[in-house]
Amino acid sequence: MLINISELISTPLKSETFEIPVTMEFYELSGDRFPFREKGSLLLTVANTGSRKLHLNGRWQGTIGIPCDRCLKEVAVPFDIEMDEDVDLSPERQEDLADDSYIEESSINTDALLNHEILIRFPMKILCRDDCKGICLKCGKDLNLGECGCDRRSLDPRMAAIQDIFKNFKEV
Repeated sequence: MLINISELISTPLKSETFEIPVTMEFYELSGDRFPFREKGSLLLTVANTGSRKLHLNGRWQGTIGIPCDRCLKEVAVPFDIEMDEDVDLSPERQEDLADDSYIEESSINTDALLNHEILIRFPMKILCRDDCKGICLKCGKDLNLGECGCDRRSLDPRMAAIQDIFKNFKEV
């Protein structure tokens, strides 16, 4: 969703608060799509601090379904995002604005802003529980539900030749 801020930019010391419903169905990251389970609304205050400078202050609470890194079950990950940043719209800083892809001429793209804030806080590793056993690399069974019976010993592939030598001596 785009918020027109042209009036805010042209009126010194003006401030306005927006409550924007999140309409995105998925959060996309590196080609993966993670569904929003609870979207909430983005509460954003935009204030002109003078000299074509804006102050953005906002908050969003929601939940995104992200798969467990071991067993691939979906985990509801809560996000509580508070943003507080200054944006300089002066002509000298136009190159820097290219980095802030959520600012488009005299508008703020709230979807891009929220994507940026989620990316900053996106967890490095997600586990459904601390003792998650994951899935079997051979048959794909969820090991949290029970053992599968597969031989999951993993040896260093560089040692395969030595393992063959030991097998040959064992047969003698």
